[in-house]
Amino acid sequence: MNRFGTCVLLLFFLGIYASWAQISPDCGNAVPICNNTPVNGGTAGFGSDDFGGATRTGCLEQTLSGAIESNSAWYRFRTGASGQLGFNIGFDVSEDWDFALYKASDCNNLGDPVRCNFFDNSDGNSFLGVGQDPTGDTENFQYEAWLDVAPGEDYYLLINNFSNANSGFSIQFSGNIFVTNPYDALDCSIINNLLGPPISACNGEIVTLDATTANATIYNWFRDTGTGFQTVSGEHNATLSVSASAVYRVEVVSPTGNIISEAQVAFSVVPTAFPTTDDASCSGTDTYDLSQKDAEVLGTQDPNAFVVSYHSSLGDANNGVNVLPKQHPTQTGVEIIFVRVSSLDNPNCFDVSEQFQLINLESPILDFPSEAFLCEDNGSVYIGSPSPLVNHTYSWDTGETTAGITVYQTGTYTLTATHSQAGLNCTSTQTVTVSSSNPPVISDIEIHDLQKNNTVTVIMEDQGDFEYQLDTGSFQVQNTFDNVSPGMHRLTVNDPNGCGSVSEDIVVVGFPKFFSPNGDNRNETWHIEGISNLERPEIFIFDRYGKLLRHIVADDMMGWDGTMGGKPLPGADYWFKLTYIDANGERATAKYINNHFSLKR
Repeated sequence: MNRFGTCVLLLFFLGIYASWAQISPDCGNAVPICNNTPVNGGTAGFGSDDFGGATRTGCLEQTLSGAIESNSAWYRFRTGASGQLGFNIGFDVSEDWDFALYKASDCNNLGDPVRCNFFDNSDGNSFLGVGQDPTGDTENFQYEAWLDVAPGEDYYLLINNFSNANSGFSIQFSGNIFVTNPYDALDCSIINNLLGPPISACNGEIVTLDATTANATIYNWFRDTGTGFQTVSGEHNATLSVSASAVYRVEVVSPTGNIISEAQVAFSVVPTAFPTTDDASCSGTDTYDLSQKDAEVLGTQDPNAFVVSYHSSLGDANNGVNVLPKQHPTQTGVEIIFVRVSSLDNPNCFDVSEQFQLINLESPILDFPSEAFLCEDNGSVYIGSPSPLVNHTYSWDTGETTAGITVYQTGTYTLTATHSQAGLNCTSTQTVTVSSSNPPVISDIEIHDLQKNNTVTVIMEDQGDFEYQLDTGSFQVQNTFDNVSPGMHRLTVNDPNGCGSVSEDIVVVGFPKFFSPNGDNRNETWHIEGISNLERPEIFIFDRYGKLLRHIVADDMMGWDGTMGGKPLPGADYWFKLTYIDANGERATAKYINNHFSLKR
């Protein structure tokens, strides 16, 4: 939750150590620092009001104390090089700390802060600061944008405790400036202390404190581990080599007067990066959660004492920069992820000996149809992939392990395909529904002569999802064709499920349903229209007993006048047959014609 102000997210590392470092609640006595500082013992009050009763400075606003500060600490530092600079303030996750950073060389002219953060710590973060959270958490709202600095710039840093709990904090500097200028990124000449600034070191290292002073006659060394200063027996040289955490004091004895100087030295545990196994990200997954590897990297080490980060190069891991976000966007192919595990006390105590491969495996592509049909005249159908792929295994719910199978019954069948590489697996599944389908059988074709709109309707023996075609036209799902021209046509019915097709040749002609040869010059003859489109048509007219009454050939198509041998036939129903030469050169009889008409007297 944002109490007041804005924030920008970004990166680095810091330390926490249970001992005390110098701290000042007032800007005028700000503690000069030039490198990473061991943790202080907490803040207690704010001394004098450095803002003279103001209600706000940058994002910080007046607290219940009646001042902007509640429990504050002031530090100052000076840049020694150009580059990208940040810092991390480490603290207990149960506490709430704020900060404001001023680019100024005088406490009386601080101006507005160049970076400021007043967010509460409802998310339980361990860090706030400038740059980027060292854990790779890009959602930490307690981080502000990097600083771009030049040599000789002075800064004042106010760190303020806003919560009731107050167990201390540490400061760790960060940024690429420490990669390009590891020894002079910050100017240590501002520290007027014989033994120099506080020192953070790693277990196993030897730190040499140097108190060399002109005209000194003897050096007396003391050490405080929390119970007061005790003499370091037998140590009277200008330098003292130490390997244990403590506050060290030197008394320099000289004829012109004694000098006393103190320095804190904090040693931190050097972590171990445990071996990590390769892992896979399957295609279709946008991100890979790197945090799932943390426990593997840390092994039995306390996760509250170390920071695990992931990098795309060994150089970045060594320098502790360009931390990959925990929700890492997946890459194509094989990616090498370099692991860095650092001490929370001191990020310079780290191990980058481990790495792992993140393989972006392609999930199996199952692009075969999800429906199949068993045909009545063929009792099996093949379903699944036509051929297996390399490094893929297949498993059907029937127990079969091939890419495709032949089935003999309707139902549902599910295939699980697995793509494996280097012990890593990505899977895809697809279900195929198998239904029955019958081949098409034409029961009848209704040809309706409507003179101006001839229609043809196909009647099927069984119901089914058939498609219909007239001549070479497009297939359609309707079984009726309108505006069919007179002549010979081919009708095709197809089963789109693959169970075959059937074709029939039909003839579309027109003829009167009755005629009346009575001399009134109306309907005097019976004839067929449209047969001129047929090759060598012939018409045979019969009575109800099948007796041939008239044979009409192609050159005699004037029609029938209702006579036989010149004698009029009685009014009755008559039948006809139409033949023609088909595409194969054979004489065929036109089918599906309602070949019945009436003679009226």
